This record gives sequence, structure tokens and C-alpha cells, in this order.
Amino acid sequence: MKNPAYFLGICLLILGCQPISTVQPVTAVPSGGTGTPAVLADIPMQIGYGVRGSWFELYFTDPASPAQSQDTGGPDLPLVASLDSARVSIDMAAYSLNLRDVGSSLLHAHQRGVNVRLVMETDNTNVAVPKALIAAGIPVVSDRLPGLMHDKFVVIDRAEVWTGSMNFTVAGTYHDNNSLMHIRSTRVADDYESEFDQMFEEHKFGPGLISETPHPSVTIGDTPLQIYFSPADHVQVALLPLIDHARLSIAFLAYSFTSDPLGAAIRQRAAAGVRVAGVVEADQVRSNVGTEYETFRSAGLDVHLDGNPGLMHHKVIIIDDQIVVMGSYNFTASAERNNEENLVVIHNPEIAAQYMKEFGRVYALAQP
Repeated sequence: MKNPAYFLGICLLILGCQPISTVQPVTAVPSGGTGTPAVLADIPMQIGYGVRGSWFELYFTDPASPAQSQDTGGPDLPLVASLDSARVSIDMAAYSLNLRDVGSSLLHAHQRGVNVRLVMETDNTNVAVPKALIAAGIPVVSDRLPGLMHDKFVVIDRAEVWTGSMNFTVAGTYHDNNSLMHIRSTRVADDYESEFDQMFEEHKFGPGLISETPHPSVTIGDTPLQIYFSPADHVQVALLPLIDHARLSIAFLAYSFTSDPLGAAIRQRAAAGVRVAGVVEADQVRSNVGTEYETFRSAGLDVHLDGNPGLMHHKVIIIDDQIVVMGSYNFTASAERNNEENLVVIHNPEIAAQYMKEFGRVYALAQP
């Protein structure tokens, strides 16, 4: 049985648990980072949970809500709107792609003269949407390596990036727990474009990629971000100091967690008095070898299996209600050494609060 006192503390920490069956309105975080968010009436309401700031939009899928369906729309709606606004270029790195509205937007962009390019995981190219794109003359490069091309990002007009844990699939958008972030920054776009070009133009994947991110640290407004690509940037080396410096709390949502160093670092902080709570995907715990779940439980940590019939697909760590780690990077040796992955570290308490609300929604459905 989950500790009710601790869960009450988590609810207070996230400013109150939201009803998981209610679709939340998209809101705007003022550019100064403080104050009460205001509802944006011009954004569709049936897109899961979302907030907007001066330089970002952040969306969470909402598989528990009957209001979110393929008819009313999920986070693919704002993504499609952004694709439809592209004027010069669209570069997409997609582990998997079967959303027909996204495919249609890419086709329409190609037809109106936008330079559309894709990189995909080879195993997922032989389905309807990628085949239609290839047939229309859109170039699609696949990795053809034992590791996975596991990225999920889009660069539009070399000025904005969409990234997160969400595969561009029906399951990823409507049945799984995921986040998708829209970042408007030419510097961040440069970083992702550099990674994309290595894969698309030079056919470098996995260990063949080199670290040549032009702006690994970016500040947008008053928010510092660090941009990492695996395996070239040795992401685990960057994450360990963040965990080691946690003073108050660590909350994580993990599709797969088999990294011994990251698991040990979290347990060490818990032993030092840092509050730790987590939810991991149940199917991965049952099928993985070397999962950290049982080790966390044996240490008495407040870590649980998810309760979503779909996948709890997040790869998120929230530290001290201030720092968010998010992206495609699972906390595994494969993500660290073999796969193409991307990860963003965001130092922003308002964004962290939104991820803590998502943590509360997922935690509320977790198995005792």
C-alpha cells in the first residue's frame, strides 16, 4: 500500500492533484516566470494538458481522459499546426511514425515547396505513412544499425524544435503517457539541426556520431537549458552531478530504468534525506533484466509500477522542483551507448511544476 502521508505531501508539492478525467485548458505562463497563468482561448481545449510560455509550449498526453480521442485531438494537433506553418524546411527524426495527420502535413509541406527530410529507425519504415512519404519523393534515411534511431524530434524552419518522449504514433499520442515540448529558439534549432545532419547527410548513427553541438548550453529569457545527444555527449556523466546535488526532492517517471550508476546515485540521495518518489512502466520491469525497480523497493523508496493499460512512456527526472530532465533518453545502458537519443535539461520552476502535476496524475494511478 502506498504511503498516504507521503502522497499527500506529493499532492501539496505539485500544488494540488488535478482530476485525471478532466482535460485541462492550455494556459500561458507569463514571460517573467511568475504570476497566475492565463487561459489562451485560441488553442484547442482537447489536447491533453498544456501550458504556454514566452518561448515554449508544453503538452502532456492524457490517456486516462475520455475527452481525448483521435476525433477531438491530442498533442498532434498543435504539432500539425506548426508543420502547416513551415515555410522553408522540416527535418524530422522519428523512431516511429503512423499518425496520418502528421503524415498529411508533411506531404502538403513537400507539395508547397518546403524541404522535408526524415531520419527513421529502419525497423519502422515499412508502414503506411513512411511508405507514402517515400512514394511522394520525400527522402527518408534509415539507420541500418543494431542500435535504435530512438530520437523523436522535429526542426522547423531552423527556428523551432519539437521534442519529448512522444513517438509520432497513435499509441504514443492517445494511449501512452508522454510529453511533447515546442521550443522556439534558433540556437536550440541549430543544435538539433547539427545532430540531424550527421544522420541524414553523413549517415552517422550510434557510436559513429560525434559531439559537435554548437550551443550545448543555451539561456532563453531567464531559463538555462543544456542540450545533449547520446551516445556522443555521454549523457549519464552529465546527469549524475544533477542527481548528486539534489537537496530536497527527486521525482522520476521512467519507461525503462536499468542504469546502475543513476540508480545508485538516487539511492544515495535518498539515504541522505532527499525525498524520492518514482513510477516505472510495469511491462518493462517484468521483461527487463537488471531493472532498478526492485533495488529501489528494497531500499524502501516510494517507487511504484504504473497503472496505465498503455505505456507509461515518460523519461523524466524532476529535481528540487527546479530542474527537469526530459527527452527520448531512457535510463539504460542502451540509451547511453548504442542508440541515437536526445535530452534537454531545463532549469525553470514553472516548467518543473507542470511536470510535477503530471507526476501526480501518473502516481495517482500507480499500482500499490
